Amino acid sequence: MNDETSRTYNSAEYGSTVAVQASTVHNATVNFNTDAPPEEKYKVGVRYLENGVPSRARDLFSDVMAHGHDNAEVRFHWVLAMLSARAYHDLGTEELERLRHAAGQVKTYAESEWKDALQIAFALLAMFSGAGGETGRVLERLQALPSSRRDAILHHFDLVLTGGLKDALWAQSCELAETERFGNDRVHRVWAYFEPDPIGPRALEPRPSTGAAAQAAFPLRAGVFGVVTAFLYILALAADPAAAVVELLVSLGAGLTAAHFGPRWWYEEHRLKAEQNEVHIPHPGSPAATGDGFTNQLRHSFEHYFRTRVPHGFAPDSWLIHTAVVRGALVAEIALLYREARVGVDRLNWLVRHLAEDTRDRHNRGTLFDQRRQNQTPGTVKALCVTALVALGVTTVVLLGTVASGGGGSQFLLALLAGVVALWSGRRAASSWLQARGEERRFAEETREYQERLAARQAAYDSWKSFLDTTRPSELEMETWLTCDKRLLVDEALRYHQLAWRDLITHTILMTPARPYKRARVKGGPWRYSRYGFRLFLVTQDGVREIGTEFEFTDAKRGNAQRSNYRFDALSSVQVTEHARAGYDLELVLTNGPARNIRVKDADSHQLAPDENAEEIAEINLDSAGFIHTFRLLEGIAADGKGWLERNNPNNLPSLDAAD
Repeated sequence: MNDETSRTYNSAEYGSTVAVQASTVHNATVNFNTDAPPEEKYKVGVRYLENGVPSRARDLFSDVMAHGHDNAEVRFHWVLAMLSARAYHDLGTEELERLRHAAGQVKTYAESEWKDALQIAFALLAMFSGAGGETGRVLERLQALPSSRRDAILHHFDLVLTGGLKDALWAQSCELAETERFGNDRVHRVWAYFEPDPIGPRALEPRPSTGAAAQAAFPLRAGVFGVVTAFLYILALAADPAAAVVELLVSLGAGLTAAHFGPRWWYEEHRLKAEQNEVHIPHPGSPAATGDGFTNQLRHSFEHYFRTRVPHGFAPDSWLIHTAVVRGALVAEIALLYREARVGVDRLNWLVRHLAEDTRDRHNRGTLFDQRRQNQTPGTVKALCVTALVALGVTTVVLLGTVASGGGGSQFLLALLAGVVALWSGRRAASSWLQARGEERRFAEETREYQERLAARQAAYDSWKSFLDTTRPSELEMETWLTCDKRLLVDEALRYHQLAWRDLITHTILMTPARPYKRARVKGGPWRYSRYGFRLFLVTQDGVREIGTEFEFTDAKRGNAQRSNYRFDALSSVQVTEHARAGYDLELVLTNGPARNIRVKDADSHQLAPDENAEEIAEINLDSAGFIHTFRLLEGIAADGKGWLERNNPNNLPSLDAAD
């Protein structure tokens, strides 16, 4: 056993895998800059203490005091951190000496409410170690403290205030736990703690315009067309001025009509073909679909939300069939936008939900398939365009006849050649013009649609993010609820076994994840679970009573309890095994039964931020789970048997005498 790490290791193989439903690391953080001033480090230490990580708080408080930030307030929190989640016998010789020295320094601090609280804390410790008296007076002073400091002392001294002293406070502690257990709307807010932080909105950007080449080619082609057309009409004017003027006017009218209606028809036909050729998501049974886990998960998410966001008059299955094309396009878009980000689909569910609601609302407004209808050119436009083109062709033929009737064969050949060149150059010029104008229109439309989609998704993201931030409990709230659950579990166990608090020598609670679960934490903080396993060990003169139960953290509903009792000499060994890919296991070996493996913590190295230390986070999680105190307690009992009682009798422990 290593006294510094409080854990041992072996090389045993571990073949099972650990299933975790969801893991989330929130951006909120209790970390700090190592170069931060002592005042800032102190505040971070207080947050660690409040959030159930006293080991980190102890380190920070010791650091800030070493750098001169030392007063009654800092010392008060340091004392709480020294005793939090630890029994008096867990303290080493050096730690006891530091506490004795600190007790002697209390008188040097300026008078304040923090000094009063610090004096009462040391008075309680002195009473436990046999160096103090006047229990009634100390309790009166404790009750007179502000509720926040009184409750902090009761919480963090939980394993120290044993015997008759705690009997006087236990009922009050349980009453407070009953009051705070479901405070701040716990039942309706806990889910938000385990909800992953959503990833920001994205939308497909408009494709870059490809009309530059067509735009550049248009002037030359239009110039050639203009020159040969002018030459053709000059020949016609020379042959028959009156007829040529009429033909010219008709040609201009037909050309302008075709130029007005033609681009719309051309653009919409090309846009419709482009939409039909867009990439689509393969059918679920195809090899392409089964090979892409991210896309399959995304498709399932879309199907789920489309089933729950159904417009009036549709059954869920019918709505899925009706929106198959729309849904497939959305899956393709979101998969393309987010696949490279390597994010879980759970961080995109807000967007999937928004798109499902948007599809339903568009159907209710009658605009679900508007885009397809908009890309269908009206028949009148097509008819006018065809008529204009036919009139232009007929007029050209008549124009050639005019030239032939008024001039010689050579002029007709020149007119015919000019007509062929005009037809070729006009077609090429029209193609360039249509492509350049169509690309300009497409880019403008796609830019507008992109901005509208992105703005709508941004609004949905902001709304969901704001709701999550408002609903999500703080670390302090989560720790307060968890503390209340543990306290009431102990109270229930005492009543079941018909024990008073004075009958306990000590106790410990080991918290483990209960699968299946969701888990989450803030950066730098411990994992918290949606389902816990509580294992309570009550140590009395007669032996150890062990109570195990699982419970849902949301509503604190517990499953059936498993209870076992064993003598001190029945616990033969305790061992901890660390598996790099699985986590930590605690093995209890009893002389009269098989070894029991308890999964203390699942592996989490893949969930660490780049600036987090794996060893440090593991220590934080083990500390928060009550592992270190539990291991030391069980290891001591396994090593000494009933001799552990005598060794840890309060009367035989080193005293904490402030007079020293």
